[in-house]
Amino acid sequence: MTIDDSDPGRPGESRPLPSRRPAGRGQSRDLERYAALFASRTRVMTSSAMRDLMALTDRPEIISLAGGLPDTSSFGDDTFLEVMERVSHQSARALQYAPTEGLDVAKEAVGVVMAAEGTPVDPEDLLLTTGGQQVIDLVCKALIDPGDVIIAEGPTYPGAIPSFTAYEADVVQIPLDQDGMPIDQLEETLDQLAREGRSPKFIYTIPNFQNPGGVTMSLPRRQRLLQIARERELLILEDNPYGVLRYEGDPLPSLFGLERATGSGANEFVIYLGTFSKVLAPGLRLGWAAAPHPVLAKLNTGKQGADLNSSTISQLFVAEYFASGAWPAYIRGLKERYRRRRDTMLDALAEHAPAEAQWTRPQGGLFIWATLPEWIDTTDLLVRALSRNVAFVPGRAAFLNGQGGSSMRLNFSGVPEDDIREGIRRIGEVINEQVRLYGTITGRRASGAIEERDQRELAAPPTPEEGAALADVLHLPRPGKKTDRRGGELR
Repeated sequence: MTIDDSDPGRPGESRPLPSRRPAGRGQSRDLERYAALFASRTRVMTSSAMRDLMALTDRPEIISLAGGLPDTSSFGDDTFLEVMERVSHQSARALQYAPTEGLDVAKEAVGVVMAAEGTPVDPEDLLLTTGGQQVIDLVCKALIDPGDVIIAEGPTYPGAIPSFTAYEADVVQIPLDQDGMPIDQLEETLDQLAREGRSPKFIYTIPNFQNPGGVTMSLPRRQRLLQIARERELLILEDNPYGVLRYEGDPLPSLFGLERATGSGANEFVIYLGTFSKVLAPGLRLGWAAAPHPVLAKLNTGKQGADLNSSTISQLFVAEYFASGAWPAYIRGLKERYRRRRDTMLDALAEHAPAEAQWTRPQGGLFIWATLPEWIDTTDLLVRALSRNVAFVPGRAAFLNGQGGSSMRLNFSGVPEDDIREGIRRIGEVINEQVRLYGTITGRRASGAIEERDQRELAAPPTPEEGAALADVLHLPRPGKKTDRRGGELR
């Protein structure tokens, strides 16, 4: 392949395009050529673990439990064509620029989604974005200078980490427990930062069915977190992509809605992040932020410099789909389908995971967080699993300090039940190989097979009461152990 770029010394001669050769000395020289041009922030920028796996796991032979993929096959070709036909009748508008803050008709659809979980919103408080990921980027762009502190949960959403590192933030992670972020540890961290003369620019939390932990922040903790935000004048970035995807238990108010209901009637400290990616389709690349007006204005300015406006076609597609009234039934179908898949994965883990393993039982969302014996490294395990054509996200992708080495994130929404069973069987196979190898090397007996468990405990599914007790079980520091502000145990 060539480009017609004539060399003045050799008229009319086409030059070949640079080859996509594998990494080697030639590529190293190419990198050295541009090294002095790169901004200093590129030295700390990291790649998204999920995006790195995307090309690999797109191969049809791979069972991917890695991505946060909703089941878009349930949308239906006929529905897609019907909605696009209605959009096509507005072709001039669909092909035109839109206001940076978004079209009013698309904001109405946002209002429907937020109302479904009891969170009313004023359209004037909204900014439509190119997916929820752009909200994280815009918030960092507006608030973070190099060295500024962000507080996040540990583990946290792996896709947020590249944004945090790109803006050179100092990210302090608070270890999760079964009720979400422990607010007492948050307060200890804030006090320690204050003694150092620092205050976080914002607290990043995923309170509902946390990604990747699967846990849900309790109502008392939500209330206390908002109280702390008011007392210390701290911003909270509430990431809520899965709030309406609840499969059991009672819904809890969003932080955004709780602040509006219990405060002055306006939002002062909560930036709400939502997206149509999980409740409709990620290919639309349409999300939104709701925020206090001074913050929203800065996010708007940042978006103008990034992409002017989100896709007008996508906004009109969403508006027409929601106007049809089909969304409530679609969500009900998704919830039932995902609940079955969650239960299938839980059953498969009980059958194939080693006795030492622990995992969450999420009440909603898309993910289960599993923790293996501490001597198993899931980054190495992924290589072995890929040789069996199955993938997951290693736990280290959810931390910034090297933690999570024995954990993994498993997605149950994006693959059929038979593939979930087979994928977990294959993962269990490579885990148990590691268990047997460990026993051979150390001479210690490590129980790895399901036969080592008490079969009576696994013979029947849990009762509703037992299920509630099992919900959100997470491999965490044992009670009584103190942790430092970066999540490491203090001895």
